[in-house]
Parts: sequence; C-alpha cells; structure tokens
Amino acid sequence: MKIFIATKNKKKLKELERILTPMGFDVLSENDFNTAFPEVEETGETFEENALIKARAGLKNTGLISVADDSGLCVDYLNGAPGVYSARYAGEPADDQKNNKKLLDALDGLDTDKRTAKFVSSIACVFPDGREFTVRGECKGFIAKEPQGTGGFGYDPLFISEKGCFAVISAAEKDSISHRGKAIKNFSEKLKEYL
Repeated sequence: MKIFIATKNKKKLKELERILTPMGFDVLSENDFNTAFPEVEETGETFEENALIKARAGLKNTGLISVADDSGLCVDYLNGAPGVYSARYAGEPADDQKNNKKLLDALDGLDTDKRTAKFVSSIACVFPDGREFTVRGECKGFIAKEPQGTGGFGYDPLFISEKGCFAVISAAEKDSISHRGKAIKNFSEKLKEYL
C-alpha cells in the first residue's frame, strides 16, 4: 500500500521509512514527485494539530493516504517548553546546535532531578475519503548537562532515556523506546482498524 510521508526533514523521513517499510508500506516522500511542495505553516497549538495540518497538506498535494509527524521535547522545569516550538526554539533559521545551546543555558546549574523531560510524537493520518486520526507516543528521560554522541538529530545528544543517550544508542534501541517508535506502533495498530 502506498503511503505518503509529509515531511521535508530528511532525518525524520529516514526514521519513519525505517519503521514503516518492514510493515509492508510502499513509503513515498516529496522526493518521489517531480515537484517541490509548498512549505506548510505549523500554526497549531498542539503536536496533534500540527501533524494534521501537515498530513492534510500531503493529501492535497498527492491524493494519497498521507501521514505526518509533529514531535518535540517538553521539559518539566520549563513548563513544557520548547514543546511545539522545539524545531525553532532558538529562532529562525532553525539549527540543532543553537536549540541545544539555548536549552542547556535555560537549565544551567540545575541538578539532574530538575532536568526531567519527555519527547512527544503525534502522528496524523488522513485518507482521501475524509477520514483521519492521530496517535501519540511519549518517552520520558532527562536532559544531560552536556551533549553526548554523534547519532540522531535535534535534541538527541542531550536526551537521556532509560537505555541511554538518544545520540549514543543504536537506531534499533532508539526505535524500541522512542516517542516516534511508540507512536508508529500505535499508528500501525490504529491503521488496521481503518483499512
């Protein structure tokens, strides 16, 4: 079954493809079309709203079942920030290093017990017949005092999960516990109800 992933983030696309392809999906992205789709403005106040905005745009552009993820980091000490603004936390143009530095500065001097956080992923799926749904996955952990490892992307070098730092553990380990891995598992189960 063909399914369109509505993202311009190459690393997020790779992660979604890695998990969805073994489930039997023929995963398509903007790269498979001979046109660049317009940038989607994420105006939602929740991860679910932003995921739906992107998935609906994907459906409009392709006519295919479209899936989009909106995800981010929610730090307890910062009342859930950066949240839906995770990708542009330090301002535009978006830059992982600047975002990570701003986060470290905001938590400077805090002990580990005050650095608790969770990654959240909301995945939206929209169908040509108008049906749509969202699912969510979360992964709890804490923010390290300095970056670790070279894997992953975004806040991965700072996020310490039950299995270790997201930028250090293997892709398979990350998929088994990550917010996106959990959301995709929930997504695959929910999708079966719709097909």
